[in-house]
Amino acid sequence: MQTLLAQIHLPEQWKPTEKYTDEQIVNMFLTTCSRSPYTMRNYRNAIAKFRRFIGDKSLQDVTWREIEVYKIGLLEGLLSRANKPQAPATVAIHIAPLRSLYKWGSDPNIGMFKHNPTTCIRIPKIPVNSKNHYLTKAEVLRLFEQLKQQGLRDYVIGVTLVLLGIRVSELVSIQWNHFHTDPEGASMWLTIRGKGDKEREVKVPHMLWTLLQAYDATKPEPSGPEDKIFPLSVRIVEKIIKKAREQCGMEKKATPHWLRHTNATLALLRGASLQQVQESLGHTHINTTQRYLHTVQQIKKAAPDYVEDCFKDSL
Repeated sequence: MQTLLAQIHLPEQWKPTEKYTDEQIVNMFLTTCSRSPYTMRNYRNAIAKFRRFIGDKSLQDVTWREIEVYKIGLLEGLLSRANKPQAPATVAIHIAPLRSLYKWGSDPNIGMFKHNPTTCIRIPKIPVNSKNHYLTKAEVLRLFEQLKQQGLRDYVIGVTLVLLGIRVSELVSIQWNHFHTDPEGASMWLTIRGKGDKEREVKVPHMLWTLLQAYDATKPEPSGPEDKIFPLSVRIVEKIIKKAREQCGMEKKATPHWLRHTNATLALLRGASLQQVQESLGHTHINTTQRYLHTVQQIKKAAPDYVEDCFKDSL
């Protein structure tokens, strides 16, 4: 066995040793993760921030107390430059990578950690505040008009986000070879690699496919199969939508993710089933999609409307 190991060119962090350094542990963990590059970057940054917090203490020596104090520090803003308290959702984003790291490392087959110190850590309840984070049809058209004035690229980005309901990280990862037709060649589909490195198929409306081809035709050189359609960062796309929102005088603080909510809301309003929306958006659990259904039900007819029906002929 030792002779065979000596012959195989293993990454440095995989070579047998009595005690691994924190850097080696983190690298091994990230190597075994099946997640998107965007998520991997966030995981690495979150773990690095926690390591700065614990100072000289090893990840193997961390107890639940350090993680609990870290969580409280995030909530109370003690760990931010501006001393600004972090929202429960932001705290969850910081703690999730630590949970994954210690769950992986405490597995008996891995044996990096003697125990998992995150098992008793409770994340503050995250309020559902996105149920009204959607744009009306009129607002979408206003946004599209402004994006068109900013340039064809910005307009195509906005239309793609609304029609497909994809995440920004998914948008900037799309390559031309991710598109394919169905077996009969009647419609175009897009293979999306989303959260957890999970793949899903999203149908591309004909008008969007035509728009994407027209946009590509404006480029100085033809795109290759592995070229990205939008070789931009997530932050740049966020700035594009923010600029358009501000320029058209929109009061709503719409973000690219609002356009994802808008896609789900409009789809359900127009008759799409929960399962169709769940598959298109890549939700793991149907409960996530049902939040949009609640919004749609309120829009269609609320309780006061039914009460009004009782008195229409009397008032």
